[in-house]
Amino acid sequence: MRLSNALRVALFSCACSTAVAVSLPSMAQEDAEVSSLEEILVTARRRTESLQDVPIAVTAFSADTLALRGAADITELAQIAPSVTLEPSRATNSTLTAFIRGVGQQDPLAGFEQGVALYLDDVYMARPQGTLLDIYDVERVEILRGPQGTLYGRNAVGGAIKYVTKRLSDEPEFGLKLSYGSYNQIDAVVKGSVPISDKVRVGATVASLNRDGFGENLTTGEEHYNKQILAARASIEFLPSDALFVRISADYTDDDSNAVAGYRPYAGAFSGTPVTDSVYDTYAGATENGSTSGINGNNEVTSKGIQGSIEWTASDSVTLKSVTAYREDYTESVIDFDSLAIDDMDAPVIYDNQQFSQEFQLLYSSDKLSGVVGFYYLDAEAANDFDVVLGQLGRIAYGSTLVAYTGGTVDTKAWSLFADMTYQFNDEVSVSVGGRYTNDKRSADIFRGNYLGQGSPFFGFTDSIFLGATSDFESERTFKDFSPRVAVDYKVSEDALVYASFSRGFKAGSFDPRGANISSPEVEEGFAPETLDSYELGLKSTWWDGRARTNIAVFYSDYKDMQIPGSLPIDTDNDGVNDGFVGTVTNAGKATIKGIEFEGNFLLSEGLTLQTSFNVLDAEIKEWLLNGVNVADDRAVQNTPEFMSYVGLTYMVPVAGGNLSLNGNWSHKGSIVQFETPVAEIDQDAYSIFNASIVWTAEDGRWSLGLHGKNLGDKEYKTAGYNFPTLGLENNITTFYGPPRTVTATLGVKF
Repeated sequence: MRLSNALRVALFSCACSTAVAVSLPSMAQEDAEVSSLEEILVTARRRTESLQDVPIAVTAFSADTLALRGAADITELAQIAPSVTLEPSRATNSTLTAFIRGVGQQDPLAGFEQGVALYLDDVYMARPQGTLLDIYDVERVEILRGPQGTLYGRNAVGGAIKYVTKRLSDEPEFGLKLSYGSYNQIDAVVKGSVPISDKVRVGATVASLNRDGFGENLTTGEEHYNKQILAARASIEFLPSDALFVRISADYTDDDSNAVAGYRPYAGAFSGTPVTDSVYDTYAGATENGSTSGINGNNEVTSKGIQGSIEWTASDSVTLKSVTAYREDYTESVIDFDSLAIDDMDAPVIYDNQQFSQEFQLLYSSDKLSGVVGFYYLDAEAANDFDVVLGQLGRIAYGSTLVAYTGGTVDTKAWSLFADMTYQFNDEVSVSVGGRYTNDKRSADIFRGNYLGQGSPFFGFTDSIFLGATSDFESERTFKDFSPRVAVDYKVSEDALVYASFSRGFKAGSFDPRGANISSPEVEEGFAPETLDSYELGLKSTWWDGRARTNIAVFYSDYKDMQIPGSLPIDTDNDGVNDGFVGTVTNAGKATIKGIEFEGNFLLSEGLTLQTSFNVLDAEIKEWLLNGVNVADDRAVQNTPEFMSYVGLTYMVPVAGGNLSLNGNWSHKGSIVQFETPVAEIDQDAYSIFNASIVWTAEDGRWSLGLHGKNLGDKEYKTAGYNFPTLGLENNITTFYGPPRTVTATLGVKF
């Protein structure tokens, strides 16, 4: 029985190096056994071309590949893609921490744009809140490693992640996917589309994603590490002619999962609260007003957006594209820094972000010259407001609860011109040249003040006593830069390409909306921009009569003025006890990051493939000045393991009028330092994850049944933490963990 084309694409497209939704017919005869891998087409350079012809390190995943793995959200892709770390930020379910080749952001600071650019259907998402995307209604996900500003126009210093949803079909389509699994996981995804006419199509997808907690809040009795998400996407597409395509789409996500608190490795020094038996349990008692009323406080993240794209094929050589978008997200939560029932180190917090963006692209393609020229504009506002409730210290020092309020807003008005063109000298040699000019204007309005009472007036406590402001200022700066890129590639043969490239990444400076000018006067000046010069050599080859594909990249990055956000405890009244903390953003002077990355896919026999990937990184901070002293030897590059590897085996065989896919895989990540200073309690040692899936799909693709096991070894691994051992009276160090072992059954129906 011949394998269906969709399943062959998922199997024979490399799950570790690239598995993209577009493929060409098999090189084997239609009715013969498959004897070679499918050619993979990607759009990494804003145009469709073979993966093996692109002088960029790129990893991508098709919808079929993601379905066969049972991937739930984009963090799972970091198990496969080399030099990539994707995790939920501390104390959240839906804020993304992303690192590529040592570049990223560990602290989800408001108004601070990440060094890894995330795109949802060509729309740059400026803030990390609400960007830990669940995988549904997806066509493909692409991960580009290394600076990409000349192609994507915004802060892609370390790389870019592209989440691409499906276009609507010219025939009616309806589908349903149901999932049930460990911890009472109950998911439902319903989607449908219909052509209203030859020129108009409409479609929508609704997803309800629910799961009980991996642990329990032992103070409130509520679920801990649970999931409760409702999401939807809708679109309408117009095709007035063969040359014109218009799409208007909207998306909405509401995350009502409970607040997440960390695991305490030590008992409470003042309260005597014991260490929990499970790393997923907590004694956190924070509520919306920072007291201990016995229930969890409000925890909700909503994100939504609307965008319109127009694509006009003006001629055989020229395509014009416009992408207009408005997005906003709102987070209301309670951070319990000490994870204890007492009303100390509790912080009601609100993040409120809005952004408008406009991008124009001119795509050109001819026999010799091809590329993109674009203009990008962003108008964004990011605000954070939070109370740090210090009950114990306040009652000792003042006889009443002390509250430190911080409210900060950072506005961004930025535009850039970018271009990346490739000239084909002959059949073997081509040269790509690109550049991006950026103009970023940042303005900040920041206020910090102390109050006696349960909270500040901003959170509704109008009876609180104002003790005075610790910061109250406005500031503004403009940052300008030109960043180049050049790449040369040479076709050694029809099946082998070597390339060499240089690219510069740039991210503008900004302001820390938590900044306290009373303790750090320089915060009014903002922090400086960062730059990264990346040199890369690559070899992409197909061999063994088309049954093997291997891609190798070697790179060296010179990182200057690396922006590192963090928090430090402070003593505001000079009584020898730290009674608050201040946000900091440090520009580490110099760092070097170098490494080698490998991705391979091997067709061992008919129906059996081996997928592999690994990387070795050497990331080192060379200069970090503190009071004029270089403390680089005591600092480390965050969240960047020295070694990562992945091995997967997939076997597909015809069974019962369909095709059965068996997949087992192992991923390994080396030890990491969560923040710039090593802390044994929150840093993670090297560990491995084992996963397995069994999926049966009917020959016509209408029915599918799956069973997916994740983290089958039930490994406990840390993803983030808080380190405030000298703040408050309880030795406040807490740690957050990734999911334990889970098993999920799925049923899919298409009609």
